[in-house]
Amino acid sequence: MSDHVRIYEVGPRDGLQNEDMLIPAERKVALIDLLSQAGFEKIEATSFVSPKWVPQLADAEAVLAGITRKPGTDYAALTPNMKGYERALAAGVDEVAVFASASEGFSRKNINCSIAESLVRFAPLLDAAKSDGVPVRGYVSCVIACPYDGPVASEAVRDVAQALFDMGCYEVSLGDTIGAGTPESVATMLETVLPRLPAERLAGHFHDTRDNALDNVMAALALGLRVFDSAVGGLGGCPYAPGAKGNLATGPLVALLEQSGFSTGIDREALAKAEQYLRSITASA
Repeated sequence: MSDHVRIYEVGPRDGLQNEDMLIPAERKVALIDLLSQAGFEKIEATSFVSPKWVPQLADAEAVLAGITRKPGTDYAALTPNMKGYERALAAGVDEVAVFASASEGFSRKNINCSIAESLVRFAPLLDAAKSDGVPVRGYVSCVIACPYDGPVASEAVRDVAQALFDMGCYEVSLGDTIGAGTPESVATMLETVLPRLPAERLAGHFHDTRDNALDNVMAALALGLRVFDSAVGGLGGCPYAPGAKGNLATGPLVALLEQSGFSTGIDREALAKAEQYLRSITASA
């Protein structure tokens, strides 16, 4: 396995969509531009969902039109359906993402359908993306536990992740949506998934509800994962997961990885500037 770890910065989308504040588009653009200067290979910039459900990201087109695109950085957007995909394509995204759940209760609360129905809905989008040459990333929520159904079987995580991979997702991010994971439960889940999906096609997405996120990263690293999602400043919880603390903060993740001997390619001074700017805009929002 490589000593390089790719950090997938999700703050501008997964972070800001779960904050109460409404940040103007120009400030989101400035934040993304600062993150670009920090050297991220992937930045999840926004989401093409109905403004009715996610008003924080109603300005998706304006944000993508305003950013300064840095060579070597891909700018992604979440696209829950064909309408969202078509909007994202017109806005010039580099890749899109779809999201499913390993928990029936969370799937129904989050996207108002069963797991099986969600996968059927994604099929036309994935077919279109393949024809258009647009990479698709898959997310699986509630890989450890669900706020509605309780503990989630690792076999359910495996089956949904494999379904997304088989449909054409180049990578599947496994999300501990409510931050219930421990190194032991994360290892158990991954040991169930890995016989079906190779480690190089998986990412870890850990929330820090119980201050276990960094320990969970270490458990996943030991099993071969080399991609992790994080949010600048630890932005974001989950509107459909009561009590969920924010995403794993990018700064501590970079520090842990580099102290552990991995390379990230992240300029920590540039990241600190992005964090400082984030504090300034959230304080005034």
